[in-house]
Amino acid sequence: MSNKSVARRRDFLKTSAAAAAAGASLLAATPAAARSGDQAPAGSGSPGRRYVIRGGAVMSMDPEVGDFEVADVLVEGKKIVAVGPRVNAGGAQVIDARGRIVMPGFVDTHHHQFETAERSFLPNGLLQDDGSGSPSASPNYIEHVLRGFAKLYRPQDVYVNELFAGLAQLDAGVTTVLDVSQIHHSPEHSDAAVQALMDTGRRGVFGYFEGDGREGARYPEDARRIRNRWFSSDDQLVTMVMGGELHLDKEVYTKAWTIGRELGLKLVAHAVGSFGMRPVLDEVAQGAGGLKVGPDNLFIHMTGMSDETWKKIRDAGAQVSLAIPIEMVMRHGTPPILKMRELGMQPSLSSDVETTMAADPFTLMRGAMTMQRMLVNQLVLDQGDPVPPNHWPTPAEGTPSLLTVQETLRYATCNGAEHLGLGDRTGTLTPGKQADIVLLDATALNVAPLNNVPGAVVSLMDRTNVETVIVAGKVRKWRGRLLDADLGRLRRELEASRDYLFKTYGMRKDLFA
Repeated sequence: MSNKSVARRRDFLKTSAAAAAAGASLLAATPAAARSGDQAPAGSGSPGRRYVIRGGAVMSMDPEVGDFEVADVLVEGKKIVAVGPRVNAGGAQVIDARGRIVMPGFVDTHHHQFETAERSFLPNGLLQDDGSGSPSASPNYIEHVLRGFAKLYRPQDVYVNELFAGLAQLDAGVTTVLDVSQIHHSPEHSDAAVQALMDTGRRGVFGYFEGDGREGARYPEDARRIRNRWFSSDDQLVTMVMGGELHLDKEVYTKAWTIGRELGLKLVAHAVGSFGMRPVLDEVAQGAGGLKVGPDNLFIHMTGMSDETWKKIRDAGAQVSLAIPIEMVMRHGTPPILKMRELGMQPSLSSDVETTMAADPFTLMRGAMTMQRMLVNQLVLDQGDPVPPNHWPTPAEGTPSLLTVQETLRYATCNGAEHLGLGDRTGTLTPGKQADIVLLDATALNVAPLNNVPGAVVSLMDRTNVETVIVAGKVRKWRGRLLDADLGRLRRELEASRDYLFKTYGMRKDLFA
């Protein structure tokens, strides 16, 4: 953590007694769990510090670098210096990666981290009430989370929820996140969210979205203060984007887009047909109100949108993040992965909300893989007959191709980095880029023997295989244990936040609801 970050954290903690009580101890260092006597490289990520990750199966995600059954990755300070077999590392400390897959850290392009206290609160929940009276209709996301719990958050609740979510994803190998924190009820709430992102110690993108509009709220104008205070440099671990939601009043989202572009920020917005947003995006894509879609736009979901708008989004160079498990479960609409492939577009992947689904990258990748292949496989079967001899038809010309594990991994790594404007510093194991790296255990019971590297990652692995995690050269998880965090104390603080929110909302906790 830089001196500037430490000073900012100290200033923030002074403004909140509860956050100070939590923050002072939540990031206390914990000892590493060594394997075979080796230790995490001392001072990793610091200028001049060198170590080599030796002997792993290296999947660089960079076609110019290539992939290697056995190779090394040399890291100096924050950056990757060399990738290849038998790298000459001089006196660099060695990380033994034999039996491990070495690859870029995963990237999540849309995660509502502030909602961690409501994890699994909506295991059956839909996006909103459909009037059916079913357990999926109530409780639901819009009424009970965004218009319910979210209004009750204090800055200290924001801080501990964001910090816990960030560390949990870091433990799962997600080295970069876009935090869509729709919790900006006041400048204090905003500062708490930023501080937590910085204290997590992973690469993060702070999404400045709306809050509940209470007196004292300053969205979207407070973006200028936030940018000046926290993001005066673009060359830091945590950066900023501007949320400009199209379900807000036209005057509000127009102002948000204008301010975002004035500050040189990417613009991010949800686009959900089942939430009535199709007509608004149609207008914006046509340039109504003076707004223009461009390569600085990232749209989330894009379910139920018109073909004409899709073409305008593509031609403008805008990006799309798909949260496929959530889209399928909460009735956002069919994830538009076939539409994107038809148009020659590629998505990034995002977790969305832990109220309903896990936020680990393996869930996201398998969700994308199985959903796309299910749709295409049924298209092919429907081209034949249900009885022999034409029960297994050859796909007709024009049938979409089946998604592969290699493509799925691109969605979860380098595509995410590119969509967040970070492709020049992360997303691939490329010399000169920053060292955001994960080591995945391929000797584990659920994977061995290793026969296909991308197949093992996408089809077999889960968060228990994430053995070591490195962010900007700094080792954050070592041999299965997250470093520099008092997780027991942090969990108790999160539980206290949950208890406050449930009590204040008048919602009885029912573990078997």
